[in-house]
Amino acid sequence: MKVVERLAALRQEMREAGLAAYVVPGNDPHASEYMASHWFEMQWISGFNGESGTMVITLDRALLWTDSRYYLQAGIELKDSTIELMRESDVDCPKIIDWLCEEGEKLKVKGERFVVGVNPEMFSVNDYQEWKEKLESFNFQLSSFNLIKPIWTEGRPAIPQDKLYPYSADFAGETVESKLARMRALISGKWKVESGKYALIVSALDEIAWLLNIRGKDVEYNPVVISYVVLEADKCTLFVDANKVDAPAQNYLDFNNIDIQPYEAVFDYIKGLSGAILYDGARVNEALYEAIPEGCLKINTKSPILIDKAKKNAVELEGERIAMRQDAVALTRFFKWLEEDAFADGKTQTECTLADKLHEFRAMGENFTDESFGTIAGYQGNGAIVHYAATPENCAVVKPEGMLLLDSGGQYLDGTTDITRTVWLGGRIPQQAKLDYTYVLKGHIALQRARFPRGTRGNQLDALAKQYMWEAGITYGHGTGHGVGHFLGCHEGPQNVRTDNNPTALEVGHIISDEPGIYRTDKWGIRTENLITVIPAKQTKATTTEDEWLTFETLTLCFYDTSLIEMSLMTEDEIDWLNAYHVRVYKEISPLLNDEEKSYLAYKCAAIEL
Repeated sequence: MKVVERLAALRQEMREAGLAAYVVPGNDPHASEYMASHWFEMQWISGFNGESGTMVITLDRALLWTDSRYYLQAGIELKDSTIELMRESDVDCPKIIDWLCEEGEKLKVKGERFVVGVNPEMFSVNDYQEWKEKLESFNFQLSSFNLIKPIWTEGRPAIPQDKLYPYSADFAGETVESKLARMRALISGKWKVESGKYALIVSALDEIAWLLNIRGKDVEYNPVVISYVVLEADKCTLFVDANKVDAPAQNYLDFNNIDIQPYEAVFDYIKGLSGAILYDGARVNEALYEAIPEGCLKINTKSPILIDKAKKNAVELEGERIAMRQDAVALTRFFKWLEEDAFADGKTQTECTLADKLHEFRAMGENFTDESFGTIAGYQGNGAIVHYAATPENCAVVKPEGMLLLDSGGQYLDGTTDITRTVWLGGRIPQQAKLDYTYVLKGHIALQRARFPRGTRGNQLDALAKQYMWEAGITYGHGTGHGVGHFLGCHEGPQNVRTDNNPTALEVGHIISDEPGIYRTDKWGIRTENLITVIPAKQTKATTTEDEWLTFETLTLCFYDTSLIEMSLMTEDEIDWLNAYHVRVYKEISPLLNDEEKSYLAYKCAAIEL
């Protein structure tokens, strides 16, 4: 079935349901960043394969909203589909809900009803309520329908059936019993629920994996299990396909007093609840909310699991340090290969072969399970495309000259890594490239060296990473830092470092990335990224307050390409920091290398002077 035929089939369903518009977001029922292909509904109806987008279909038009990362891709993939591209990063592009209201006003003039349909499993409670209120303010209606299911009957991937497995407390640093007890105490204490009659609905896959110390292979790059959880005062129920639970997993769940019910049974189960029902409206989907009985006290609150999970315990942090050392070994071997062997004897390399080779080196590491996201190997101008994804069909040939941006990460049982290094492969370095690299490096160092009072939010530190490029009239549009999970998602909240206001203060145990960048279209992209964790700062300076001070520990261990540094822009303190970092890298990584690799690392970590 071609895209135009799919749209025609959907419009027939819309007519039968009395809908004037239908919205298909690029979401799954679990608010996941990465999704199982079973829920690629937006991609299926549009033919657009980008990771971010929302389709709006009316009876005579079809439109796709996506951001600037995907304009080129969307332009190619939507050709001859009748679908209009809406460039949502452009300042003059209307929001979807505003566009819908404008369309509704046109129909109102004609005396026609305007009813918008959405699949409530693909909308969070908060988003659904916002749209509902906006539409109703115009006397329009939002209704719940699943119209993709009856027409996507051929070739739809099944929900993954991989087995779930226990994640040892030796890695997690805490038992399931302890986590459940703490969550129950928190709920009872904070909300003072009468008679202990409450239920917490959990739909985010990383929260479930963390809470129950389970992992799986259901979602690419993310070791999670497709499931739901309902936590009550006297029991915890996991809703998961029975095929995913083998005998060892069943014994583990039984031992931890975790009941099991079928995945789809969660809706009927919720309908039978009473008392107070807690849910995170930003992460729980509308269909689950609609199942809550009318007589229940509904409490919309940020998930206590989300908040707790972000603060890594001592075992998790030590695991991250172990994973970083494994990662550094792989990166050292990769860069040595890249400089000495990759182009020897006329060998040809592409962005894809470089990504494959890095995976090969990472796979040699102890406790490695997978990449934490698809490696971004952006050569020359491709490095300027944020979240660039090379494929065997379109990847660039890499030559031993010019700039390479390499953003990659690994999933180890010990922890999750995410690192970006930008390197020069050969030839004369343009002065602008050295300036750009140094602006990025100075901001990168400034954030890692930050010292701040407890209660500081990430957006208050964002300018530290941008200050030097701002002085040069340069900036970037992506966030400076995101939270990182522990053998879970490479991106996690609630903490981050970006321009947007985030009420979440940085706390001891939070892990964030530090990744400023400069991107010059068709020339190069430069980004430098380390993972850092919040720690108490030593009180070495006089202060007029009794505030508790915090700083960062750098977790990532990999050298920088010092050939790209414009030394005239560097301060003595910055050079001292860089040299001390390289001493630490060599000290921690060299014992894990052979003699040739040690010599290479020693050369890369050699001290520099002003």
